[in-house]
Amino acid sequence: MDHPKELNRSLSVGMAIVVTVASIIGSGVYKKIAPMAGELHSAGWVLICWVLGGVISLFGALSNAEVAGLLADTGGEYVYYKKIYNHFFAFMLGWSLFTIIQTGAISSLAYIFAQSLNSIFHFPPVLASLDKFTIGGIFYPFAGFNVKLVAIALILLFTWVNTRGVKQGAGIATLMVILIFTGILLIIIFGFSSSQSHLNRVFVMPTDNGQTVTFTAVFTAMLAAFWAYQGWAGVGYIGGEIKNPKRNIPIGISVGIVIIITFYVLVNMAYLSLLPIPRLVSIYQSTNSVAAVEAVNTFWGRAGEIFISLLIAATTMNTTHTTILISSRVYYAMALEGLFFSPVRHLNRKQVPYFSLWYQGIWGSVLVLSGTFDQLTDMVIFAVFIFYGATALGVFILRKKMPDAPRPYRVWAYPIVPAIVVLFSLLLFFNTIFARPREAAIGMVLMLTGVPFYFWFRNRSRSLAVSNKDLR
Repeated sequence: MDHPKELNRSLSVGMAIVVTVASIIGSGVYKKIAPMAGELHSAGWVLICWVLGGVISLFGALSNAEVAGLLADTGGEYVYYKKIYNHFFAFMLGWSLFTIIQTGAISSLAYIFAQSLNSIFHFPPVLASLDKFTIGGIFYPFAGFNVKLVAIALILLFTWVNTRGVKQGAGIATLMVILIFTGILLIIIFGFSSSQSHLNRVFVMPTDNGQTVTFTAVFTAMLAAFWAYQGWAGVGYIGGEIKNPKRNIPIGISVGIVIIITFYVLVNMAYLSLLPIPRLVSIYQSTNSVAAVEAVNTFWGRAGEIFISLLIAATTMNTTHTTILISSRVYYAMALEGLFFSPVRHLNRKQVPYFSLWYQGIWGSVLVLSGTFDQLTDMVIFAVFIFYGATALGVFILRKKMPDAPRPYRVWAYPIVPAIVVLFSLLLFFNTIFARPREAAIGMVLMLTGVPFYFWFRNRSRSLAVSNKDLR
């Protein structure tokens, strides 16, 4: 039997919202307030960075929504950039998604899932004698190898699950989103009503160490916040499987990000009311503590630790699953044009890109072995904001290139909103080079490996085209 040639449009606007939310909410909502406190030493400034990160993400989402409404198709920004810029820049996005952005997100999320389970069940050591083995003094592949093996198992499991069909994958995401939001809502309610809660310290602006909050500190702290908001563009990658995508993708992105901002601000207010800044700084300095676990422990004790560890595991498991689902469609779109490895262009009988999923799963598993959670997430955010800025700039370019094209959605407050995203992306890019040079360098090297691959794929595609012509 021949395999299907096209993806199946089976997802509604409600599912577009679910996929957007499920693509975003992961480990950051539980873990990233601690490194933010370590940079800022001020509860008020931490909260400002969460709000500012949400606003910038919303502006980016609104800019993305106009482009998606105009150009929606499987592959998300990869498809958009071919129209806005050229095939080379589109390929560099797709290659960056494969080498670091999406696969780095998958490996980071799976790693936190495994850490959460380990805090409950305490996995036995594996290859502990190789714990200090290093590659170039940067990578420690066997450090915490027992946890990393569980993370790899999760990636491979959900890779297999997603080969079974998009509806099954999206259905799992819906159930998990309901569970996760119920858990976060419980933290908010019990956190604010706890006798240990002190709302008066949430909005305190002076730092606990008497130092001035600097521009660099704010942007570095926002790297952490943006990890928590990362993923809002993901629904565009499955545009070919969404009904009426030019209408439903903008709605899914916009509604999804507003829901996320609301919950993030409330739950982080709860954390700040329960944990003073010095305690959050000590959590950041410890490699074994999670802010959300410590916060829930103040009002539920050991039972709270188990509850929040299971909730973190459920959240990261769900986002790992959703990211695996959506990201593989980009490489499929690239392969159809001869700009990725040939097997990736094929669909299986369930109308999903089988080989794309497995290529992604294997490389994501390798990245699990490559570094720490914070190192991976900083590299992801550094890389992704290059392209968020490019998408926002694309709003201006498309308004000029295609002024009369029908736009189901037009970005609010144009040109201010996309201009802010472009400017902010530039500032974040240069600040990361200054504040996190190692992460910026590794991320840039992984992205630039795409340059020789682009010319190799293009030349191979041309050679095949000539051969086929000669055969005819």
